[in-house]
Order: sequence, then structure tokens, then C-alpha cells
Amino acid sequence: MRFWPPFMADSLAGRRILITRPASVAGHLARLIRAEGGEPVLFPVLDILAAEDRGALAAIIGSLQEFELAVFISPAAVEWGMREVRWMRAWPAELRVAAVGAGTAAALRTAGFADVLAPQGRGDSETLAALPEFAGITGKSIVIFRGEGGREWLRQTLERRGARVAYAQCYRRARPSADPAPLLERLRHGGIDCVSVTSAEGLENLVAMIGNGGGPLLRALPVFVPHPRIAEAGKRLGLERLVILDAGDEALVQGIAEFFAKV
Repeated sequence: MRFWPPFMADSLAGRRILITRPASVAGHLARLIRAEGGEPVLFPVLDILAAEDRGALAAIIGSLQEFELAVFISPAAVEWGMREVRWMRAWPAELRVAAVGAGTAAALRTAGFADVLAPQGRGDSETLAALPEFAGITGKSIVIFRGEGGREWLRQTLERRGARVAYAQCYRRARPSADPAPLLERLRHGGIDCVSVTSAEGLENLVAMIGNGGGPLLRALPVFVPHPRIAEAGKRLGLERLVILDAGDEALVQGIAEFFAKV
């Protein structure tokens, strides 16, 4: 199924698109790119692994009935968090779920949640916290499903508003030990037309993994990111052609297609 007007059909024909997201969540995007005639090139720059402190996670999951809202930070948080929850217990019927963006909301619906609180358009912690439901949360108990580490903004903001906040840290991120030589060979011979990166950490890993020899080759390419904050991180890394698109696989493919339709 295509999500843009018919005149956009197959506008990715012949385009080689580097997908840097973890292999376990790259399949849907790769299929959309192939459907539009493009070639997805997979080079994961993040590995998603089980959380190190499984005891702390188990304790939070065991007390889910004490919370009034569960916030999921990413699709990975949905995948890894719900895997642990289902292994231990049933989801409390009264515990509502929220997502920071469209991709995470879609993952929650796929996981069986019909009522998902999420911002419209480009989602992030700031737009989620701006929803009316987060205005009067004094005394509320909120659990945030996320990976180990990361930004503290959402927790700090909710606590300033009077909420009690706990983390369910259900996975961790690591830099893969992949051989960059095949990718560098492609880059040197013009075998990549653009790059998709979904996090600042992923950008840092990509730059580190391809090394100094790949840096100039990467700077020559358009790099598509889903948030201005990631674009700022790319600028600090010396990348020059950063393009901000809406989050979500369909929106990403449409944005890339529209970009190449103009060049």
C-alpha cells in the first residue's frame, strides 16, 4: 500500500538508502523502500540488548498495579517491556498507556492497546508533556518504560508537576562490532544515495564505525532524521546535509521520495 499520491509511485527507483536502525526493527522500513523501487542497505549502528538490572525491572513490573499511567519512550521499549510484562503477569486493566510519538503508539496498538495517549505529528517528550492529560498530575504515579540511560527531561518535568515517577528500564543499547569495510566500499564508489538515522546516539556510532576515512563520504550525502535535536547532534559531528522528516516509516519513505523528486 502506498501512502502518497500516484505521481510519487516508484520515485525511489534506483536509490540506495542506508538504514542504520537495529536489525530487529528495520524490516518494515526496508519493505516500504523496496515497494517504491529503492534498495535498502542495512548497516545497524545500534544493538538492542536485554537490560542488565533484571531485578529492578522485575520489581517495577510486579508493582504495575500501583501506577496510573505507563509511558513508553520508543518501539523498543514496547517490544522489550511488554515481553517482560507478559512473562511475569497480566497488564493491569486500569493502567493507561502513553507514547512519545507515532511509531511508539503504533507499536502499542500492535501489542493490543486500543487506547493510546500520544501527541499528533512529530512526537517527543516535550509534545507528550504538553498534552492536557499531563497538566494536572499532582499525586499521580507514572512509570516510564525506556532503555538504560538517556534523557532525564520527561521525568524531571513530571516530578516538578507533582507526579511520582519510576523507570522500567527494559533494554540497553550497544554499538555493534560490525565490519564497516563493505559499507566503506559502497560509499567510495557512490553506492549509497542517502542515509536514515533515528537517534543522536546512532549518528555518533555511525561516524565512529566508519572512521575518519568514511567521514567525508558521509558528509556528501543527505542524512534524514526525525527530529531537530538529532539534526543538531549531526551538525556537531560535522554532517552538512541533514534533512528533518516526520517520524514513522511511511512518513520517512514519503519524505525521501519527495526529496529525490526535487533533485
